[in-house]
Amino acid sequence: MLKILHRLISKTGKYKTRIRASYVTSFIKGFLMKVPLMICFFMIMLFMRGEMDKSRCLYLGLAMAGAVILQMILEHATNVLQSATGYMIFADMRMRLGDHLRKLPMGYFTEGNIGKISSVLATDMVFIEENCMGVLATVVTFMISQFIMIVMMFFMDIRLGILSAAVTAAFVIVGNLMLKSTLSHSEEKQEKSEKLSSEVLDFAEGIGIIKSYNLLGEKSKRLTHEFEESCKASIGFEVDYTPWSRALNLTFGIGTSLALALAAYLYTSGSLTAEYMVGMVLFIFDLFISIKSYYGEMPRLTVTSAALDRIEEVFAAAELADNGTQSIVLDASKSVPVIEYKDVTFGYTDKDVLKNVSFKMNYGDMTALVGPSGGGKSTIASLLARFWDIDSGSILVDGKDIRDVSLGSLMDSISMVFQRVYLFKDTIYNNIAISRPDATKEEVYEAARKARCYDFINMLPDGFDTVIGEGGASLSGGEQQRISIARCILKDSPIVILDEATASVDADNERAIQEAISELCKDKTLLVIAHRLKTIRDADQILVVSGGKIIERGDHDSLMQAKGKYSDMVTLQAG
Repeated sequence: MLKILHRLISKTGKYKTRIRASYVTSFIKGFLMKVPLMICFFMIMLFMRGEMDKSRCLYLGLAMAGAVILQMILEHATNVLQSATGYMIFADMRMRLGDHLRKLPMGYFTEGNIGKISSVLATDMVFIEENCMGVLATVVTFMISQFIMIVMMFFMDIRLGILSAAVTAAFVIVGNLMLKSTLSHSEEKQEKSEKLSSEVLDFAEGIGIIKSYNLLGEKSKRLTHEFEESCKASIGFEVDYTPWSRALNLTFGIGTSLALALAAYLYTSGSLTAEYMVGMVLFIFDLFISIKSYYGEMPRLTVTSAALDRIEEVFAAAELADNGTQSIVLDASKSVPVIEYKDVTFGYTDKDVLKNVSFKMNYGDMTALVGPSGGGKSTIASLLARFWDIDSGSILVDGKDIRDVSLGSLMDSISMVFQRVYLFKDTIYNNIAISRPDATKEEVYEAARKARCYDFINMLPDGFDTVIGEGGASLSGGEQQRISIARCILKDSPIVILDEATASVDADNERAIQEAISELCKDKTLLVIAHRLKTIRDADQILVVSGGKIIERGDHDSLMQAKGKYSDMVTLQAG
């Protein structure tokens, strides 16, 4: 159990001093909780000796009141030092987690880890900050208080001290057995919570498809199953803990009874004074309450251990190395290609998705990637943005390997427009300005004009200050797309990656989006993932990608003359 506490304290970072200070206030508070009983014991001794008078009674009463007031002050100080600090610790940890997630390869998010991230943020961190940070110092106080009680028993009589130590040892044995059992159930409980979070997210994100295909029953069964499994795990945890809780209570009851019986025997045999016997009666129920309370915190701390495992697992995910020191400065006068792929091989798992891909892009050129779905087009584009690191070969931008370039410089040089647009639940203005926070208001408006979204934005109730729904749900697909293009226009990066934005929008929006894209692509080096082949007839270079390889390359006319895969695709779309 001390290991769990040590793990938790190790997460406090710069707040360790505050947590350690809470040990002091909590210990003094714990001692003051015993002061009223001590005063009562002293008063009884004075009465028994006939030495009590009005002034002593008044002073003792004031001392008791002072102890209670001071205890309240220390309780507040302890809460500020540990509970309030716990919220600050996990606020910082969430910020660090966000920074860590930002640096992870995209593959981490496509391998079923969204539920884990959601569970860590919404369940594990919340559980620890709300249930455990407030008991750190208290648990330490329990250990110290129990030690003090044992010393007191030795002071009263060595036999009482030996019995107290033996009962405390029995608590330790029962507690350690309980720890082993509850740890395994805690891990299962948190794992089921993660699976439930993942299923809820999957159900919520796919609700449109689920309804349209009348799959509510089938998908609801899976969701219901995860709810039931999570419920079973939680109940199983409680069922497992209950016998151990009874064992602790039984140890407490037997130990207390034996201590009282031994004290009574020592009193009747003349080995214990009447005053000490009265003291035993007053303190008997406090004799083992500290060690009982210490192990009473076990369920929360074992869940905390499982939660820490899961938090550490997310933080342990390998980040993309960002050790590059070079920067990108593109210039049309340079003799090196803007972009060059050299024998690039890459696979998401053990299977290669791209195999020895090589091509060059010159300044201001448009290169189009075409081919069947799953051929590797999107992977080629994603690798340029370094969403993943390649397995072999190299990708050069401005003649520099992108792994030797800082991620900040690389991403400043690239703008991306994809079919699937994501807008944040914020104002439209902020959704555009996010690409360049230092932009002036007029620059944001000008980007919106070029993206052909200025007019429809001003028709909204609050114009640019209109708050849109999560993911842009309150806007049409074409409107979302134009706002995303406005972002890229404002960013004004020299390289643009374009997953043809008009592939899934209506005819009315297509014209506006095409005009917006034309504004975006002026004087840019353009890498296009093409779905409608008529849009890339003027491309400087067309690469036909299939099976992870470039099987054809050239401009439109040369590829049509070759009568190969590209020619077949154009003929098929034209028909």
